[in-house]
Amino acid sequence: MSGTIITEERNIANALISGLANLPDVPTRDQVEEKAKQIAAIFGYAGDLRNIITEAMISVDTRMGAGVSLVDVTAKHDDQWVRKREDITWTYANAYENFLLKEGWAPRMVQSLSDVTSRILGHLQDPHSEGTTWNRRGLVIGHVQSGKTANYTGLIARAADAGYKFVIVIAGIHNNLRRQTQERIDEAFIGRSSDPEDRRSIGVGLDPGYPHPATLTNTHEDFNKNTAAKSGWKINDFSKPIILVIKKNVTTLTALHKWLKALNAEGDGRISDVPMLLIDDEADNASINTNKEDLDPTRTNAMIRRILGLFAKSCYVGYTATPFANIFINPDGYDDDVREELFPRDFIYCLDAPTTYFGAEKVFLNEETSQRIAKPIDDCEDFIPYAHKRDNPVPELPPSLYRALDEFIVARAIRNLRGHANKHCSLMINVSRFVPVQKAVRDFISLREKKIREAVQANYMMPESVSLANTYMQGLKQAFDAEYAAAGFTWAEVQPALNDVFDHLHIYVINSKSDEVLDYTKYEKEGIGLTAIAVGGLSLSRGLTIGGLTVSYMYRNTKMYDTLMQMGRWFGYRPGFEDLCRVHLSRDSINWYSHIADAAEELTQQVKRMRRDGLSPKDFGLYVRSHPDSLLITATNKMRSGQEVTVEQSFSGRLRESYIVSTDPDVNIRNFGLIAEHWKGGFGGRSEELTEKGIIFKDVPVEVIEDFLTRFECHSTFAGQKSDVVTYLERIAEKRPVADVLLISPAGGSGDEKPFALRNQVRVVGKDQPNGASWRLNKDRVASRGDEKLGLSDTQRKEAETLAGGEDGTGAVSDTHYRMVRNKPLLMIHSLEPRGEAVKGPIAAFGVSFPYGDYSTTINVVVNKVWLQQMQGYDDNPDDEEDYDA
Repeated sequence: MSGTIITEERNIANALISGLANLPDVPTRDQVEEKAKQIAAIFGYAGDLRNIITEAMISVDTRMGAGVSLVDVTAKHDDQWVRKREDITWTYANAYENFLLKEGWAPRMVQSLSDVTSRILGHLQDPHSEGTTWNRRGLVIGHVQSGKTANYTGLIARAADAGYKFVIVIAGIHNNLRRQTQERIDEAFIGRSSDPEDRRSIGVGLDPGYPHPATLTNTHEDFNKNTAAKSGWKINDFSKPIILVIKKNVTTLTALHKWLKALNAEGDGRISDVPMLLIDDEADNASINTNKEDLDPTRTNAMIRRILGLFAKSCYVGYTATPFANIFINPDGYDDDVREELFPRDFIYCLDAPTTYFGAEKVFLNEETSQRIAKPIDDCEDFIPYAHKRDNPVPELPPSLYRALDEFIVARAIRNLRGHANKHCSLMINVSRFVPVQKAVRDFISLREKKIREAVQANYMMPESVSLANTYMQGLKQAFDAEYAAAGFTWAEVQPALNDVFDHLHIYVINSKSDEVLDYTKYEKEGIGLTAIAVGGLSLSRGLTIGGLTVSYMYRNTKMYDTLMQMGRWFGYRPGFEDLCRVHLSRDSINWYSHIADAAEELTQQVKRMRRDGLSPKDFGLYVRSHPDSLLITATNKMRSGQEVTVEQSFSGRLRESYIVSTDPDVNIRNFGLIAEHWKGGFGGRSEELTEKGIIFKDVPVEVIEDFLTRFECHSTFAGQKSDVVTYLERIAEKRPVADVLLISPAGGSGDEKPFALRNQVRVVGKDQPNGASWRLNKDRVASRGDEKLGLSDTQRKEAETLAGGEDGTGAVSDTHYRMVRNKPLLMIHSLEPRGEAVKGPIAAFGVSFPYGDYSTTINVVVNKVWLQQMQGYDDNPDDEEDYDA
């Protein structure tokens, strides 16, 4: 495609996007097409408008914060049916939106939730549509703790208004999570407490004349025959919708299937005139590799599919924050009566995180904020090691945990000074999956809290010279100086405020064996802000919302994607105290979280890209399945028997870097010699151009890069990955014969005394380096964020900004956007200067970023137990938890 055509397309797209930005509503595709044709006519452009239209759609979507969807392009589905049906009265939806406004939601947030849920509803089937049987399957990808429950509650309300009669919500695998969801649904949809002892109207039900839906479950009881019988409802009594909130386990699902079949199915075994909606919250769970019978994903999935199969008209919508859900990865066959895959063949919808969301970007990816928030734990191994047994003695707690407690007390005092006294404030401690260890931790924390409380009571009104003679007061002052000196108050103001911190401070152990309930609502009713210290394991990790979580301390080691993301209870909304939040994690976990956050962001970009290219969810499914990280999910599942597994992998849109480098001086001398040799020859005779941070050779033949990589010496543990990169370059070479080469050499770096030598980039050496002349870089990253924009033209950079979009056009531009506009492979070459005793430099490293679009090009990678062990670290499988909810 010639430059002029590209520029012309760019101009038309820009004109179209700015024209659409002024429209009061999100435009339909038809409206966008119409407008695009008008603009093309003005420009005298006769080319293909499809990309321009799709891009404009994405841009409008994203700018308005409406997220982006990928739909089955071959299906005959009209997603505008909601607008076309004039008979819908939005009783439930309006009541829900008013309820949210009363709960203090910003009107713009409520409006945007309303827009998004309308659009997701459009992806479902019109319940009044012709045809005796239909089913739709979709997936909504949100962010951890970013209001997925609020989203599906809004969807349920709209679906009920449109004519869906039977709704099932599958809420995770724990009792406390199911109960929490039931309470939310009671308040926001049913409008009546489902607690059998207390059937009063609440939430939306306080409006006069509210048509209460019926429920077959309550806050105390999951679904079973007796609860259903007690509710006195028959499924064909459909003056109002019926809703159930159930746990995801085989027993409950089987009981529901049996009841539906026996009580209500007609002769052919199907329920014909009842449109049903099934919401599967945490669709990635039960954990992929569980070995508990009742949570086996194959069996739970099969039962969900059987239940769907009983209804002639059904919609399944999975909700997840980890798009590596097992519905993508588990292509294993099921028996006939399971009828159809849960695979989201009809649509995938990525929700935007609201601008006020405190998420992975702030905690792990943004260099500036992550240094303040994420604190590495380096001292826990000697007290409560990663790998411990349930009867391991706990001699004492690590100093870093006591520091986190001091931080928490100071943060609570500052929040009180900010007027948050009636808001909750919590500290989460998650260091063990074993109940006895959790209790031991609670006892130590309890003792420490008592001593601090006594010290504060004796000293809070004393002059500093007296108060700071006390060790516990010193600890609080140190926490203030180190973390909160810039929070807007002096120590002289904070010290007297410390006393009130203990008014409503309670310590809880949260697991299925404990009868302690972390009940924030009880305190809310009395207008009290609870100050909670919650010690626990899995129950804390999955789904349970912890009110006002301010400080987190987690020392767990697992590399299971879904588990880790779910453990991220610290994500969410932190209005007025985001600057006080601290997350204490091992260095391993910080690195791994950063990696996952990158991967999740990249998958969302992939949805946008695929939408632009007119692809369908099944293409996304293939992409996820061949994504290097999906190995961690599939491999564990398939490798219990210990055999090798060959997996297909695609590097489309990925950055692969040599994050494990050799520290052998001879190897590095040879590598720098290789760099100088290629540099001298202009990487195949190309001329060099300057960038802000080194030089670039453009359009280098791929064979030259293959030759360079083949001769570049890696550490043995990375050699396999290097050869995968070379193989992949060969595979795409026909379509992509040239690449750019970036020699990163920042101004002011040491080390360019010789000709053809790079200036160094300083990198800190983390603790616990692997043995054997190797260095594993922090966060498994070599390049700095933003390096991929080097060598791009101003026009390309602007295009990347447009792609990043965001609600107001200010979405963060990341390397994935620069990768999209470069649209050819990029080899980055680095010289690293290690800061740390253990490693001497300089050390050569490289990274190759691959363009998007080669989804179907894959290479075979062989995985064995050793690889898995290397990647996963200790076995910390939450499904073996002692505190599992029975």
